[in-house]
Amino acid sequence: MYSRKKSLEEMPLENVTVWSCEKEGCKGWMRDNFAFDHVPTCHLCQSTMVRSVKLLPLVNNTNTDQKALKKGVQI
Repeated sequence: MYSRKKSLEEMPLENVTVWSCEKEGCKGWMRDNFAFDHVPTCHLCQSTMVRSVKLLPLVNNTNTDQKALKKGVQI
């Protein structure tokens, strides 16, 4: 049977440094190159996070130094 459905393009996977929530039961995590803090807190439960590695699709971040950016709006 013929199907018009496009085949999905396979994305390359890479070991990526991430921050994972320490709290048991919380599934919060973020990529290190998208974090604003040197040691971020979980955006779901506000617990501390630990550095780990995950196998994830490669995502380019054009801003190489997120941690140097100032947070918030100056009034």
